Amino acid sequence: MARYFNITGSCDPEKHYMVNLDSRIDAIKQYIDSGNYFAINKGRQYGKTTTIHALELALQSDYTVVGLDFEIQMSSALFYDKESFSNAFAAAFTECLALNHDQKLFELAQTEPAQVSNLVSLFRKLSTLCRCSAKPIVLIIDEVDSASNNQVFLDFLAQLRGYYLTRNKRPTFQSVILAGVHDIRNLRQKIRPDAEHRHNSPWNIASDFDVEMSFSPDDIAGMLREYENDHHTGMDLSDIAQGIYDYTSDYPVLVSWLCKLMDESKHNWNREGIAVAHKDLIMKDSPLFESLIKKLEDDNELRHMIHEILFHGKSFMFNKRNAIISSAAMYGFVKNQNGTTAIANRIFETVIYEWFISCEATSSELSTEGFADKNQFIVKRIHS
Repeated sequence: MARYFNITGSCDPEKHYMVNLDSRIDAIKQYIDSGNYFAINKGRQYGKTTTIHALELALQSDYTVVGLDFEIQMSSALFYDKESFSNAFAAAFTECLALNHDQKLFELAQTEPAQVSNLVSLFRKLSTLCRCSAKPIVLIIDEVDSASNNQVFLDFLAQLRGYYLTRNKRPTFQSVILAGVHDIRNLRQKIRPDAEHRHNSPWNIASDFDVEMSFSPDDIAGMLREYENDHHTGMDLSDIAQGIYDYTSDYPVLVSWLCKLMDESKHNWNREGIAVAHKDLIMKDSPLFESLIKKLEDDNELRHMIHEILFHGKSFMFNKRNAIISSAAMYGFVKNQNGTTAIANRIFETVIYEWFISCEATSSELSTEGFADKNQFIVKRIHS
């Protein structure tokens, strides 16, 4: 089957055109080799799961990798109490060992002990498995957001921290990676907003994760080169890569989406073709766009800030200690542009701008202002 541009689910280099992840995987592996615990927090459809799958493959020769997906394997009901969570986690962990074909460790996991009644007994079991494993164990939990607003999961993190701090005495994981949209360190604030607990996170052992996961023009050009080798369009790889980057500002799924539209609609692989694909894209129904708009509907302060940037050109210093800016960056609305808070990319800018105009079209004075005085930057983008 011919490869194609994928915008749903994890990407596979055997099936899909995708950016080469080798340099990212090597950088992440350095964290793991050093025994770091860390989180990968990026917006929806930012390539987290694809990166995790590639990482698991790269680690197999040196580590026993236990990769869990809380959205699939741990329903919200399982977070009801510590016994339910502990047994469900142990079962998912054991299942993963079977998938890894580690028969000896799998058999041990089934019997040592078969059932756990609380987090203490769960971690004793996990510590035993770490001690008996032929290779150090790396725990990766994807979609960790499924545990949001849950005290049981905070207690689980506290146990992880306890074993991390005493790992010279008790066997534990070589590394733990938690992947999701939200910064796991902020969960305690959501559950207990009182001042005493606001910044006292059980995940304060985590190392800062500084590996760049966005796509550069060179990354995009590398992906397009593989497509060009198959289709011989005659495109100018460097120019097209830069053009796609100009619209997407490196947001991975948007890069693939523009390419997918150009491929399927037979647009010319030039700047005009990119502009046409952009017009097609912003008209699409998308969970990503729906998620952006839902956040704006639910958060008055975020909506006000984005509105001020788009309609009045107001400048906000980019400071992630500011909760509004931090939230906007976490969801992918904004980026740091030379110290200023800017809308993340042209595509989001157009989608959000047109949503504001639509909402205000019948009653707001801003609507008239918006239609009459759209700044030239926006007009050029929408009609280019």
